[in-house]
Amino acid sequence: MSLRHLITSVCLAGLAAAAPAPKAQVPGYVDASAGFPQTPSPLGSLATVFGPDSTVAAIATSPPKGTESGAAPPRVSSDPTGHTSHGPFSGTATTTGAVTRAFLASSIPALPPNPTATYYNTDGYLQHDEPAPYTPAGGLGTNGTEPRYMVESDFDFESIALGLYQEWIELDLFNNGLAVFSAEDFAAVGLTAEDRALIAFMAQQESGHATLLTNMLGPKAPVQCTYNYPFTNVREFIDFNQKLTRWGESGVWGFINHLDSREVGQLLSQSIATEARQQMSFRQMLGLHPMPVWFETGIPQSWSWTYLAPYISSCPENQTRLAWQNFPALHILNQPNPNRFSPNDTAWAEVTGNRTSDPSQANITESASCVHLNTTGYGCGPGISHNRSEPLSFAGKKIYFAWDAPGQAVGPNNSYTTSTSAGAPTFVAWVSQLNLTYTPLTVTGESSGFTYQPAGEVYEGDPAVNGTMFVALTDTDLFLTPFNLSMINPHVAALGVYQAG
Repeated sequence: MSLRHLITSVCLAGLAAAAPAPKAQVPGYVDASAGFPQTPSPLGSLATVFGPDSTVAAIATSPPKGTESGAAPPRVSSDPTGHTSHGPFSGTATTTGAVTRAFLASSIPALPPNPTATYYNTDGYLQHDEPAPYTPAGGLGTNGTEPRYMVESDFDFESIALGLYQEWIELDLFNNGLAVFSAEDFAAVGLTAEDRALIAFMAQQESGHATLLTNMLGPKAPVQCTYNYPFTNVREFIDFNQKLTRWGESGVWGFINHLDSREVGQLLSQSIATEARQQMSFRQMLGLHPMPVWFETGIPQSWSWTYLAPYISSCPENQTRLAWQNFPALHILNQPNPNRFSPNDTAWAEVTGNRTSDPSQANITESASCVHLNTTGYGCGPGISHNRSEPLSFAGKKIYFAWDAPGQAVGPNNSYTTSTSAGAPTFVAWVSQLNLTYTPLTVTGESSGFTYQPAGEVYEGDPAVNGTMFVALTDTDLFLTPFNLSMINPHVAALGVYQAG
């Protein structure tokens, strides 16, 4: 080696020694040295010929059908349900109000903790003898009794019937969007044939869910109705889907652990887990973050029914009616528009109609839209995930409200009536993740007011207000938790949906 080469090598070695350590990719995660190469392998030649596949051992087989032994039970509905009318109801209701019987009390009283809820494990060991090997003592439905997959109370029946109303609208809704919008309409907002096939498959899932719930209810299970949808283009269709599946999923989480039938709850949880995936997929199609929360929210049945009923136009004669309450609508006047690259520039009441879950208007000017932007932090075309440089909402933002008076006809055949037992609203209840947070309501008119978006966290680093979430006007700031949230109902003056993120 020449002297010049030696000096150069020594200098380069000195420079290397002086270079700073690489910046940690995950702050606080130390000693993250991998025991494998971390340099991407060079790209080889891509496949250009497809098939025939390699020969593998197989036999010709198919599932049993019809009356054959082992055949799957039939579904209560085909995938597309055929033509159903869509639009507002124009007739006169022959039956009105929620189904009811005599009241034993005006409300459910607040009680102390269950006196039998005393188990506390301080040492990490079993506290009781095991009933069988590898079977810790306790649990419900674990004593060997044969499961009965049927509702076991009025509470069960009304809860699952509400869930079936939800499954029926989803079955029609997903097919409706595919029927009224063309492949070109979907492609114009970045959604491909594979995305349309995914939506079609979601509709097939709903026919299975409707069959499951129908079988657990019996002969008086509600049947499919006709609907009145709030969208005029594909983006609004997708936005409505992500809102509707949000309250559909949250409505089940709110009651599932109160069911008398643990068996029904088991099967219901296995269907609602699919709905959670649907909601996430629709958020991705809309260009939102797929899951901006650490926990999903549970809401009472009357909240779900309040959100759902305005989109049902009519139901067949002798349809099974529901016992749940319909609250007055709460309108968020500066609802963030996810179609804008700058949600803070959303116009007043920039939604498609006057119902609480109507989607944001997507037919805004191209210069304000994020749909076709290919700019990180600003584009909102379909994608696995997006982080917005300007968030849809933020803590401290002033939120403006208007709310309806009770006594409005809503729901199938306009046969249900909104009502409230609350006094004058003084608080805004924010229901998201595990938290119920109140902020003061400043009333500015007979049915209008404002508040400021709260900054609370569920756990450190997890803002409670995020995602597609729920807001209510209340006459008190009653302390409640996810398991007893329904006790807020007598204090609710109006209900809305907030697109926080």
